[in-house]
Amino acid sequence: MVHGGQGAADSARKADRGRARPTCPVSRAADGTWQVHDYEVARALLRAPGTVQAGLGVETVEKLPPRVRRPVLYRDGPEHREHRRQTARFFTPRRVDEHYRDLMVRIAEEQLDVLRAAGRAPLSDLAFELAIGVVSEVVGLRYGRPGIRRRLERFFPEEFGEPGLTSARGLYWLVRQNANWLRIHLADVRPAIRAHRRHEHDDLISHLIAEGCSDAEILGECLTFAAAGMVTTREFVCLAAWHLFSDAGLLARYRASDEAGRLNVLRELLRLEPVIGELRRRATEAVELACPDGPVTVRPGEHVALLLDDANADPSAVGEEPLCVRPDRAGEVGAGLSFGDGPHRCPGAHIALLETDVFLSRLFALEGVRMSGEPRVAFREAIGGYEIRGLTVALPRAGRGL
Repeated sequence: MVHGGQGAADSARKADRGRARPTCPVSRAADGTWQVHDYEVARALLRAPGTVQAGLGVETVEKLPPRVRRPVLYRDGPEHREHRRQTARFFTPRRVDEHYRDLMVRIAEEQLDVLRAAGRAPLSDLAFELAIGVVSEVVGLRYGRPGIRRRLERFFPEEFGEPGLTSARGLYWLVRQNANWLRIHLADVRPAIRAHRRHEHDDLISHLIAEGCSDAEILGECLTFAAAGMVTTREFVCLAAWHLFSDAGLLARYRASDEAGRLNVLRELLRLEPVIGELRRRATEAVELACPDGPVTVRPGEHVALLLDDANADPSAVGEEPLCVRPDRAGEVGAGLSFGDGPHRCPGAHIALLETDVFLSRLFALEGVRMSGEPRVAFREAIGGYEIRGLTVALPRAGRGL
């Protein structure tokens, strides 16, 4: 079933990055970066040894002194695998159901109460509060001062600058970000560390303390999880809601489905609209990409950009009409490579999908809920991500409680 009246040549994407459909599985950009458009090639590269993380600020992290432990996102090899093994228990589906589902429901209802009271609200605000509350519980950031949302918004600005001391803009960016780090440390992370040192908790911060991490290292991990679990979930909630508001057939299916069926809808939307559209790797040894027209060798030191929006629309992997919304295919391909793959696959995938469904299933159960205004899409090229702004949800006047 194809929703939205999309034909085989059409696209249902709302966050289209504007690239033409690829004509080859692997290409090369003007700067020499290899670009992977093929699903199987991208997945094989993410699973294979011989590459390390690139992009997402890793170049700045590499300048830290060797004695400073890097956040898990920026580590590779045995050290990374051991960290993932030790922390996997925080993200299992069973733990999510037993420890976080009730929390998700409570926060979702709190945010819908905000909507009920006001009659209308920016969906990005409601979704961000949801994501902050859930990730804070997983990590252990539950002892900070009010205002964490504003502090995080300052830390993740609308535009990313290039830090450095060679230009006024670079110096300004560096000073501002250092100030933002300090605000979050003093208001959120330090109170949490102190509370965890007094009493051990079953969460990430207690685990990091037990491993002997410094306060600065714990701050780095907390901000990494904030970016990976809070910001991305906010954007996906908004974009999934936009699709559902815009497609009566898809919304009817979502409303009529059980949880498994609704999650299939969300996985298909995430396949079509990966929040992070590009992952980058740097080869540490010669890596052979098995392309249909013959192997391509990436030499040590060369960079590879995996274009997930292209890979997730590879018809050889996801089937016919890859740019249309077809939830029935979700059982085969799920969310595609939107959560990555291999050693760095997002550990919070189940959390993100479940909290999105907990919130949206309740949002769309509200009588007369509608989208007010046309949302706008902006892109953060530095991280290959999108932002949905201007999506306001509204209730009929009678539901405002006035």
